[in-house]
Amino acid sequence: MAPNQVQMNIKTIREKKHLTQEELAEQSGLSIRTIQRIEAGQKPKGHTAKVLAKTLGLDLSSLNKPEKLTETVNYSLVKRINLSTAFVCFIPLLNIILPLALTYHYKQNNNLTKGIVTLQILWSIVSTLIFFISGFLKLTFDLHHQTTLWVAIILIVINLVMILINSANIDKHKELYFKLRYNLI
Repeated sequence: MAPNQVQMNIKTIREKKHLTQEELAEQSGLSIRTIQRIEAGQKPKGHTAKVLAKTLGLDLSSLNKPEKLTETVNYSLVKRINLSTAFVCFIPLLNIILPLALTYHYKQNNNLTKGIVTLQILWSIVSTLIFFISGFLKLTFDLHHQTTLWVAIILIVINLVMILINSANIDKHKELYFKLRYNLI
């Protein structure tokens, strides 16, 4: 029986991650023989499919769709890309440019990284509007002279909290907690 596209891609992904069949078996808790059978053409099902998907950093549904299996998600890199926005969230537009640059540098152009950048784009627009509105309200209602400073600090803290919660959710559930239904990139 000739290996189908799914099994060929599992082998390719394993090799790209510089894993031997023995190492994949050890990391996944599956037997070496099971790994060999899958790479020889047997389709993984049930528990085996879930474990393989988790170990290789794939969506479970991608095991049934060979064309989507060729692009793997490195969740560790995605988490770093997300956290990179935290270090520059107080510098306008750098919270968008840095994750974009890292996304393309590490070749992690996937829905998670697109969601991270889209969220930062939207947050930059919304926080800029809120900041300018607070300045206008400060002048209009003669508010305390540090009002806009406090608004800026609060906006930065809210962005940091979103970034940290998304990082924790990437670790735990392999998805973003704060995400939009669309991507701008």
